[in-house]
Amino acid sequence: MADKQISLPAKLINGGIAGLIGVTCVFPIDLAKTRLQNQQNGQRMYASMSDCLIKTIRSEGYFGMYRGAAVNLTLVTPEKAIKLAANDFFRHQLSKDGQKLTLPKEMLAGCGAGTCQVIVTTPMEMLKIQLQDAGRIAAQRKIMAAQAQLSAQGGTQPPVETPAAPRPTATQLTRDLLRNHGIAGLYKGLGATLLRDVPFSIVYFPLFANLNQLGRPSSEEKSPFYVSFLAGCVAGSAAAVAVNPCDVVKTRLQSLERGVNEDTYSGFLDCARKIWRHEGPSAFLKGAYCRALVIAPLFGIAQVVYFLGIAESLLGLLQEPQA
Repeated sequence: MADKQISLPAKLINGGIAGLIGVTCVFPIDLAKTRLQNQQNGQRMYASMSDCLIKTIRSEGYFGMYRGAAVNLTLVTPEKAIKLAANDFFRHQLSKDGQKLTLPKEMLAGCGAGTCQVIVTTPMEMLKIQLQDAGRIAAQRKIMAAQAQLSAQGGTQPPVETPAAPRPTATQLTRDLLRNHGIAGLYKGLGATLLRDVPFSIVYFPLFANLNQLGRPSSEEKSPFYVSFLAGCVAGSAAAVAVNPCDVVKTRLQSLERGVNEDTYSGFLDCARKIWRHEGPSAFLKGAYCRALVIAPLFGIAQVVYFLGIAESLLGLLQEPQA
C-alpha cells in the first residue's frame, strides 16, 4: 500500500519544527566538534569534548557555547525542510508503480535530497563555523601573547591583560564575504559540502527507512514514534561517522581565520593531503563522536516530528473553521 500523501507545506513545517528543536538541544556539542576538528597538532587547546565545553564556559560564559546558534536557528528550517521534502519527492517519483523501492532507488532518492540541501547548508555552515571557532582563535592568541610578554620580561612580572578583540557577527561576515568575493564567498567549500552531504543522505535515508520498517506492526500502520526516533538516531549516527573525514576537510576549508602556525589549504585534495601528512589518518576522525552525538538526536527528533504529523494537525486546526 502506498503511504498517505503529505502536502508540501506540511513537509516544510515538519522539517522546520524538527530542525529548531534539534539544534537548540545539541548546539553546544556541535560547537565542540568544530573546535576539535579545527585545532591542529601543534596547537592543541582541547583534549576532548567535555574539556572544550568546560573551557568555553570559563572563558566565554554559558552562552559562549551557543555562538553561531542564531545562524543555525534561522537557516535550519529551510535546510531540514528541503532535505526531508526532497527525499519524499524523489522517493515518490521513483515509486510511480506503487512497488516498494529497491535499495539502489532509495540511495538515489537520498542522493537527490543531499544535493538539494547544500543550497542552504553551505552558506549556513560557512557563517556558523566562523562564529563557533572565533573563541578558540581568540583564546589561542591570548595565550600566545601572554607567553611572549613573559619571555620579554624574563618571567619576573605577571603579564598585562590584553584587551579582547571584537568578535564578528553573522551580519558583518555576510557583508564582508559578499563585498570581497560576491555570492561565491558564501559558497566556499561547496564541493566538500556535497562530498559530505550526498554520501550522508545515501546512507541515512535507506538505512532509516529499513530500520523504521522493522518496527511497523503491520503494512497498514505507521511505526510507533519511539521506533521512528530510534531508527533516526541509529541511521543518523552511522551516517555521520561514515562521512566524518569529509566533514573534517570541509570544516578546515571553510574556516577563514587560522590559529598560530596552522596550515592553510588551497582545495579539498590539498587539505586532505596535508592532514594525512602532518596529523596522520586518525585526524580524519576528529570530532566523530561529537558529530554522532549531534546528528543522532537531531534526526531522531526530525523523524518523530515528521512521522507524528505535527504540521498536518496544525494545518487541520487552521482549516476547521472553514469546514
